[in-house]
Amino acid sequence: MGKVFPLHFMLRALLLLSLELLFASAEIRHVSIKDDSRSLIMFEKFAFGRDGRLEITVSNLGVHPAASSSEPDLSVMGFFLATEEALVQIILETDGEQSRCVLENDKIRVLFTLNQTGHYDSTFEVRDANEYTLLFANCQPNVQVSMKVRTAMYNFDGSNKVKDYLPVGETQLPVLYFSFFWAYLALAVVWVYLCRKHKETVHRIHILMGVLLLLKAFNLIAEAEDKLYIRKTGTAHGWDIVFYVFGFLKGVMLFTVIILIGTGWSFLKPFLQDKEKKVLMVVIPLQVFANMADIIIEETGPSTKDWVTWRQLFLLLDIICCCAVLFPIVWSIKHLREASHTDGKAARNLVKLTLFRQYYIVVVSYIYFTRIVVFALTTVTAFQYRWTSEFARELATLAFYIFTGYKFQPVVHNPYFVLDEDEEEAAALEALQDDDFDL
Repeated sequence: MGKVFPLHFMLRALLLLSLELLFASAEIRHVSIKDDSRSLIMFEKFAFGRDGRLEITVSNLGVHPAASSSEPDLSVMGFFLATEEALVQIILETDGEQSRCVLENDKIRVLFTLNQTGHYDSTFEVRDANEYTLLFANCQPNVQVSMKVRTAMYNFDGSNKVKDYLPVGETQLPVLYFSFFWAYLALAVVWVYLCRKHKETVHRIHILMGVLLLLKAFNLIAEAEDKLYIRKTGTAHGWDIVFYVFGFLKGVMLFTVIILIGTGWSFLKPFLQDKEKKVLMVVIPLQVFANMADIIIEETGPSTKDWVTWRQLFLLLDIICCCAVLFPIVWSIKHLREASHTDGKAARNLVKLTLFRQYYIVVVSYIYFTRIVVFALTTVTAFQYRWTSEFARELATLAFYIFTGYKFQPVVHNPYFVLDEDEEEAAALEALQDDDFDL
């Protein structure tokens, strides 16, 4: 009769697997473990083809009991490979405090145990194409482990035996990112052309939208180079730093532009109100912290004790930012709805109200798709086609940029940029009243 695991064990297993699924790196990594007593330590996740290799080197090994003086049993401590299905069972058994050691599970591949040597350096062949996670098992409670671990996972590309350090299903990413880079570069050229052609209707928000396009393009070219160098050599050669810089600037600028468009800044009214400034003051620092958490996640990996905490923090901050950018759009919709009944300009305000309603729906759809649908697509897609989730994310992002640019383009006949003197005076009076109220 099968074992029945409590619900909270299953929820924790799903959480760990979902977080670990988001981290699938193939770089050559050097990890230091210091006085760690965890029963399971995750290292890397990699999709092998039919001719894969795993290189692992363990040095500076130290094992000592945390609370007793008994000699540790090194035969129940070691490294192994596990598929997704086996990992679910392992996590459930670990949470259920089963007496059986993980290394005795017949569904995993044990690489070596610590009693075999004090310095281990070897290469393992992987012929069964699948997605595997490298883990370290410690089946002795209160026994701490210290060691330095170097890992390298790769597949041989074709008969010429060239190493490919990207997992199966991600080798297409460099070409994908290069393609989208050219798409955004073309959009930037078109945007500059429109701004120069319609200089009389260009507002400050249009300049920021152009900067956003360039930052997105530079972010993609950096990511493409990052993946390309990892694929060939196993290391990013500094392109990861460039990617982090442009990723940070792009993330801050994207949320800023969405908020400024949502408030109608520079084309519905010439300046921000106090409550809208507060949204910016909240979102920008949150984006800074979210990007810091993302960098720590990418550089440390799941072997770090606080990795899950940082991943959860990143997800939380990202959700907060996504919710915060919706408030200014809602405020603009409310303001336009009220104005359409009071200021005698119902037709013009109705047109603007329709636009902001459309933009609100598109922003919500974009956030929902890129945060939830893409993740769901990643979980259900076979590892050989993992690149399709990134393609869907970038395609949705490109569509969002095109929609935003088209609806708010600086053309003469765009009704959304019509701002007469009465509207400007009304906006100024409203801002003064808000400032007086705050004082």
